[in-house]
Amino acid sequence: MATQPKMLFVNLAVKDLDKSVEFFTALGFEFNPQFTDENATCMILNENTFIMLLVEKFFQNFTKKEIADSTKTTEAIIAISADDRAGVDEIVEKALAAGGTVSNDKTDEGFMYSWSFQDIDGHLWEVVYMDPSAVNG
Repeated sequence: MATQPKMLFVNLAVKDLDKSVEFFTALGFEFNPQFTDENATCMILNENTFIMLLVEKFFQNFTKKEIADSTKTTEAIIAISADDRAGVDEIVEKALAAGGTVSNDKTDEGFMYSWSFQDIDGHLWEVVYMDPSAVNG
């Protein structure tokens, strides 16, 4: 019996949900209205990968730990792929235009190209293109 592909839900604390939705909409992401209210939204990366943006007060209900101040500490680096090098640049440039900041300079390893940004809450995002012939060959 075939198993279903695993789904991934990354949960991020945000200060202002409306501003976060506006930021990620500017990058071209869509949201599932079925899982959206004043406390949270579900950003769709693909059919099996989602980013849950949770208002900090609501996020705190899911942990006994203090929420990291992502403007000062790194809790994670979220890496997403792009279809090509131009796609990497396009996503990061949209992030910068929407109020994000550069995290690291562009990296070109030949077979892999990446660039990173911080969203408006300071979360780190790495956008990566990897040449399929280098991965499959």
